[in-house]
Amino acid sequence: MNNQVIYQESDTGLNSFFVKIYSLVGMGIGLSAFVSYLMLFPFKANFLNILTNHPMWYWGASILELVLVFTVSGVARRNTPAALPLFLVYSALNGFTLSFIVAAYAQTTVLQAFLSAMAVFFVMAMIGAKTKKDLSGMSKALFAALIGIIIAMLINFFFKSNAMSYMISIASVLIFSGLIASDNQLIKRVYTGTNGQVSDGWAVSLALSLYLDFINIFISLLRLFGRND
Repeated sequence: MNNQVIYQESDTGLNSFFVKIYSLVGMGIGLSAFVSYLMLFPFKANFLNILTNHPMWYWGASILELVLVFTVSGVARRNTPAALPLFLVYSALNGFTLSFIVAAYAQTTVLQAFLSAMAVFFVMAMIGAKTKKDLSGMSKALFAALIGIIIAMLINFFFKSNAMSYMISIASVLIFSGLIASDNQLIKRVYTGTNGQVSDGWAVSLALSLYLDFINIFISLLRLFGRND
């Protein structure tokens, strides 16, 4: 990767790398929340129009999201200048699609799920950053489990089983909680593996992974807490 940002091989340098990544994660989550707010309140009429008359806008945005997440990951690892702008575009688009999910739940449920997701995120992040145990093996197992969850979600899309949906949500919280820990350990591994010479592309790539971990935990908790909404 080119355009490297060089950090000192010290706790200060590693902490700076963590701050850089978490600043990007915060930007992504903040942008998604802001766009969702705009859709649900200032642009509520437009939101309702899309919901009732043009649902294909939602499905089109969802497909574009899937394309973007792979695109952002690819350009980030190649360390191209487009990595950060594309990450922000993805975050904004995700805020648009999230508004349609959030609208189905009471505001108190949304707040409860968000705060709980934040608590889980920071606890697992601390565990991943502080533990001395190698979590790379666990990460591979969690990724395999994630594929299983995706398959189960596709099946349940047709059967619409509440019991299966409940089990999928619980499993998703556990899987993405583990991924938060392993992704935070990966940050340290990348830093030490490059002798402190870490590119901006790596920062965006790692921020994207943590952003996705948080969003998926939030959605899963929202479904768990809002089953009766």
